[in-house]
Amino acid sequence: MAGRDLTQDDPLDDFEARLITCAGVTKTVHVAGTGPAVIVMAEMPGISPHVARFARWVREAGFTVWMPSLFGRDGAVATAREGGAVFQHACISAEFRTLAFQGSSPVTDWLKALARHAHAACGGPGVGAIGMCFTGNFALSMMLEPAVLAPVLAQPSLPLDNPDAVESPPDELAAVRARLERDDLTVLAYRFAGDRFCQAGRFAAYERALGHRFIGHVLPDSAANPDVPPFFARFVATPHSVVTAHLIDADGEPTLAARDAILAFFAQRLRPA
Repeated sequence: MAGRDLTQDDPLDDFEARLITCAGVTKTVHVAGTGPAVIVMAEMPGISPHVARFARWVREAGFTVWMPSLFGRDGAVATAREGGAVFQHACISAEFRTLAFQGSSPVTDWLKALARHAHAACGGPGVGAIGMCFTGNFALSMMLEPAVLAPVLAQPSLPLDNPDAVESPPDELAAVRARLERDDLTVLAYRFAGDRFCQAGRFAAYERALGHRFIGHVLPDSAANPDVPPFFARFVATPHSVVTAHLIDADGEPTLAARDAILAFFAQRLRPA
């Protein structure tokens, strides 16, 4: 895959921007590739060049990427000011619930409907989904949709006010665990050891709720790329984004190995031998 300048806005010109209506709500979804569907949900402050790079890796691995626009300016390298404004708006939006004891974000209902739509369009055994940071837990909530078979949680950061909690309420966690057991599925998750937004207590909470069906991976802080975009330099002064802004694209790097493991997980679940 030809490299793109990650310091410049990405035109996303190799994706098709579709207006897709699900559950009565219309959103832009950037679609590219062939094969089983994988829904890529961006981190804050939106579909950055780093998020688009990961989506292209998924596409090149033989999947159809469905990348919904949930917040921010699509393709942008957001300034610290712009990214901060996106984050503040999302925190007060009715679509997202950012604090403990508020339950799952309402936007996950739309995402489950998108998974059904993508599965019908692409076929195959089912759909993969990866959430990152603000959207990290969304991939878990989507497991209540039968089409979703391969959920990945990259540094799930909600709720913001309780590092030892998870966004999903107890009844949702119980329903997800029952489904994981019934269908013999697992959940992959990744974080950096020193991440202040996704701490060890959160992974421990997932382990208590999901048991051995939750497979968490913790990367050393030394594996994080120190050269990050302005929003991250200002607001995310910690190793955080495993497969996007903090990924080091070089052989032997733990973050690149994490990317490869995620792609292999999608292949195992969505393209079984």
